[in-house]
Order: sequence, then C-alpha cells, then structure tokens
Amino acid sequence: MSAQLASLHSGQASLVLECRNDGPPLWRHLGAQVEPLDLAPLALGRTPASFSLDEDVPFSTAPPSGLGWFGPTCLALRQNGQRLVPVFAQAEVSQTEQTIRIVLSDPVSGVELVQSIDLLAGGAFCFSAQVSNRGAAAVEVEWLASALFPLAASSAAIVSWHGRHNAELSECTEPMPQQAWVREGRRGISGHGGPPGIVVLNEGASHHAGLVHALQLAWSGDSRIAVERDDEGTWIASAGAVFQPGEVVLGPGASVSAPDAILAVSTQGRNGAMAQHHAAMRQRLCWPTGTMRPRPVHLNSWEACYFDHDEDRIVALAQAAAEIGIERFILDDGWFRARNDDRAGLGDWSADPVKYPQGVKPLAERVRAMGMEFGLWVEPEMVNPDSELYRRHPDWALHLPGRPQPTARNQLVLNLGLPAVRDYLFAALDALLREVPISYLKWDHNRDLAPAGGQAQVLGTYDLLARLRAAHPDVEIEGCAGGGGRSDAGLIPFVHRFWTSDNIDAVSRVPVQRGFQAFLPPEIMGAHVGASPAHATGRSQSMGFRAAVAMPGHFGVELDPRELNAEDRAELADWIAVYKSWRPLLHGQSTWLGEGPDGLVWQAAGTTQEFLLFAIQVAPQKNRRPQPLRLPFVADAKSCTIELLRIAGGERGHAAHRPALYDAAQTFSGSWLAHAGLPLPPLKGESVAIFHGRNSA
Repeated sequence: MSAQLASLHSGQASLVLECRNDGPPLWRHLGAQVEPLDLAPLALGRTPASFSLDEDVPFSTAPPSGLGWFGPTCLALRQNGQRLVPVFAQAEVSQTEQTIRIVLSDPVSGVELVQSIDLLAGGAFCFSAQVSNRGAAAVEVEWLASALFPLAASSAAIVSWHGRHNAELSECTEPMPQQAWVREGRRGISGHGGPPGIVVLNEGASHHAGLVHALQLAWSGDSRIAVERDDEGTWIASAGAVFQPGEVVLGPGASVSAPDAILAVSTQGRNGAMAQHHAAMRQRLCWPTGTMRPRPVHLNSWEACYFDHDEDRIVALAQAAAEIGIERFILDDGWFRARNDDRAGLGDWSADPVKYPQGVKPLAERVRAMGMEFGLWVEPEMVNPDSELYRRHPDWALHLPGRPQPTARNQLVLNLGLPAVRDYLFAALDALLREVPISYLKWDHNRDLAPAGGQAQVLGTYDLLARLRAAHPDVEIEGCAGGGGRSDAGLIPFVHRFWTSDNIDAVSRVPVQRGFQAFLPPEIMGAHVGASPAHATGRSQSMGFRAAVAMPGHFGVELDPRELNAEDRAELADWIAVYKSWRPLLHGQSTWLGEGPDGLVWQAAGTTQEFLLFAIQVAPQKNRRPQPLRLPFVADAKSCTIELLRIAGGERGHAAHRPALYDAAQTFSGSWLAHAGLPLPPLKGESVAIFHGRNSA
C-alpha cells in the first residue's frame, strides 16, 4: 500500500506531503532532496504513544488546534465572542511541477482555507494562505499563518538579527529552544532588525556547507515568527502577520490573505540559502524597463547640508558631484514649504517659496543639464502638526479617540487605511512628478507607529506605491525608514533600493551590510561613502576603506566633495570609476560570504568563472602573519587565476610590506583555494584587499 503524495523538488531540497480526502495533507519531509518512490502511509509507521489520545493526530498543513493537536496552529478564529475551531473534513489537493494547491473546507462552520506552495526560480519555496467565510455569520480572524512547517530533529541553532536606529542588523546565534523561540514585531514596520526572517542551521552547517532552512516574510508591518519544540523531538516553525484585535472580521463571502512566506532549504550552507532568497527577490523586483540597468552612482544631499540649503548652494553641490563622476543627484529633506527643521512642513508637498522661489523644476533641469538624474526626498506617510494638511485634516492622523497622539521627530503618521488620505497623497506626488523631471524618489518613514495602524496601514502603503508606479513607471523609488527600518520583501515589488542604515561609518557598515544580504541582494543595498569623521559615530577612516566597504552594494556618496582636500577628492573620483567598471560583476550575480582567521571577513561577488573578492580586516591583526583564506565556492575550478587589484585603506605607507607574490597574477587549483587557501598580504586594521579571480573551468 502506497501513500498518495504531493511533492516539490528544487535540486537541493524536497517538500513532501501525504494527501488525504478527509483532512489536510500530512507533512512527510522538508529537507535535503529525496526520492519518495512507493512510500507507505504515515499511519503504518506511527506506533501508539503513552498518554495520548486514542485517535492519532499527526502534523498536517492545517492541524485541528484544540481537537487533538497541541502544537502551534495555522488559524485562530472567533465567532460571536467564542473560539471557533474549524475541522477541515474535506480536502482537495492539486499539483503541477511548480505548485501544490490545497483547498480545505469545514462544512459545519463554512470556513474555507486555501494553501499554496510554489517552487520559485532559484529553488526557494513560497507559501501563501487565504481564509474565506462561506458561512452565514461573521468570523473574526485572530491569526492566519503564512507558513507552518517542520524542522528536522537535527536542527542545531537559530540565526536572527536585532537592531536599532544607526545600529541595524546585529546578528545573533542561539541554540534550538527547549520550549519556544519567538521573534515578534510590534512597531508597525518591519524594524531595524531587518526583514522578518530567521535562518535555522542543521548540525555542522556553515556558510559553505550543510543543511539550512532560511525563512523571510514578505510583509512590512507587525509580524510573528516562532520555532516551537514538539514533544516528539522535532521543531515546528510558523510565520505570519500580526493582526490587531478585532481588525479582521470576515462577513459572509469575505476573505483575507496572509503575506507570502519565502523558505530556502539549502544543502550548500548559508550561502546556498542566501542565493535562493536573492533569486526570489530578483524575481519580484519590478524594474522600470523590465530589467536592471547599471546601478547609477548617487550623491545624496542630506549629510552635505541637512536642512540648510537653497538653489545656489545645491547647484554648487551638484556641480561638484558631477565633476567626480556622480550619475544621480538626490535632494534630501528641506526642500518643501516651511521646512527649516523637522518641526514643520510634512504633508505640504510643494517647494519652499523662500529657498526655491521658482519651485524645484529649474533646479532639476540644471542638474540634468550636468548629465545627472535628479531625485527627490519625500515622506508621504507622515504629517507635522505644524502643517497646512494637519490643520485642515487632523482626523487623518492615526489616533485613538480621546487618547494622546505621541509624536516622534515632531511628526504623526497619516492613516493610509483611509482612501481619502491615499487619494490626497497620490494627487500631490503625481502633480510633483508630472511637473518636475524627477527620475527617483527617496521614500522615507521616520518613526514607529503609535498608535498602531494594523494591516490596513501596510496595505494602504502598498496601494499608494502601486498607483504611483503605474502612473510613473520610469521613476525608481528607494525605501528608507530611519535608515534600515523597513527593508523587507513586502516592499520589493514597489521599490528599487533600500537605504541600509543612517550610520555610514564604514566599520559599523561591515556587519550591517552582511546582515542585509542574508535575504536581499546587493544591487538594492544602498552603500555610501560618508564623511570622516562619521556623523553617526565620530570615528575617522581613510577614503579607501570607506569606498571599499561601500563598493559591493549600490554605491553612493553622502558628503560634500568641496570639503575634501584635493587628494581625497581625486581618490573618491577614482573609486567611483572603479565601481562603474566592476558593477556588472557586483550586481545581479552570485554573492558568497565567509569568515577568515584573525577576525577577517570576506565577500565574493560574480560567478564561479569570474569574481571580485573583498577580504576585510576591520581590527588590527593579532598574528605575526596572515593565514591563507579558504574559498570553498571555487572548489570545482580546474584552475583559478587571482590578481590583487588594490589594498584599500592600508596602501599608503604600506606598500613596502606587500610581498612580491602579488606583483603579478597567480594561478591556483580550485581545490587548493578551497582547502589550503589563498595567501593574503598583511592587512592593517580598517583595510580591504580586493582581488579579481578568473576560472578556466
């Protein structure tokens, strides 16, 4: 007797379900790729367990919580103030090579649950869910899991990220829980800990090898990811959006959908999982021409002048930017009416008549005449109490009746769940984009939500962005939220870049940018050369180190070139030229991360045939000489030629210590580089060795 199976196979992993006509499919496998063949039904292998119900309730895609299933649930409902537990006695499962679709029905309550699992290009699985009310009475949805799936008993650790403004994406690794592990966001945005996501490492897994499960939720609001230990000795993971109490009430015929959950299952370690997520995100990106063009070098005006600017000053800044090779100039906060500080003006999206008597159109035209694109900063979801918009419509801000409205950065949050608010913002931004030759919007969001806006706020933001993209398909948008407070897959269909952090200190940026790339690809990672000393930390670093750290991402500048001495200005111009020459290899390709001896970290970008390698030494070396750097990603190459392009940050006064080995390109076997390692030159603290590699096979 063989079980009826539905399965998806990625080349590295398999997802296998056992189908039943009288209940949800049972989980049989989610891990390294397998061939099920004539698999016996699960029931034949499950022996009775002591102190258990007489009728076995194994783990399914929609277990009946409260009726024999004591683990986490995919669905929590209420009706007439009482808990409603659907029993999905009817199940229909259909499959193609790329999709499993599950339709579950409860004839008693009238609840229908549709679950889909899609195999994405690149190998990741995408989970989605929708619950519908087919009954005659309203149903409140308290929880709808995007995904609920098993983790192996051999799972060993959870990797996650936490953070705050100016200190995003701090990585932490914890052992698997003996009870439950929860990552829950309650700030209304995904937050400075990065996308709602986790990485689960199997025993022995590393960046380069081993079984890894990596999950991210495509959602920009409150979310919950949990890993709970089952008393059978395994773990169960769940993920979904967090609904506000009473927020989602389905009348007869109504439905609600959960955000997509994207799961990478890799047998090639964390780098393999990262590659699957990058492929999934690239599939969702909507570039203006359908394909990514070379990512233009930015100069953003914020740290160059903050609010203190006028047309003459900005023109001079733009001219200095053009002279060093900048391709896109962004006018940041301070251009609109009454905006001399952060206390006024948000919501009134017209040019300040004192700073720009003729509006910003003449400025934009002058910037374009210099050969650069023109971009503009906006913060549409916010309003200052000191603004014409708020004086006309105070009820448009998120509020609880009779309760205080807490401000942050002297601003309130507009209620984007209201169609009138979205219509106003669309009209204001549409008029601006029609009048001024703007090719880029830096879309900011500078506070947490208090009170909460719930899923209506998130969906309203998506709706506004979608309308603007449809009306102005050639305009690119950058997502920013006090730096990296809203960098997530939910915004990916609407934006083309994320501002990674307001902290541009290069030492701080090294771990932040590595955390960003765990889920999101480098071509959408804003990475700028900032001033020295850094505005966020007060630390000073060389121009070379700052530029080399920024180079793997979407390269930009966040300073006034006129304030640099001639040597630094020339060096910055050189780095801009270097970035332009290598960006086809840096973006849209593969990324590998790794760690070396003595505190060194490394990143490679490109393909296994040609790549750039960045060996980054943040702190001074403790050893007398550097140890070779192992590069597992080229293990299969017959031979690999490596050329040291430059040592950034340590080359001045350090050339005498450069071994003769690096005077010419060197050839190694791939196995040598993978297992014995690449010999490294001595590296000072805050320096980066950049290599170019080519493989013959």
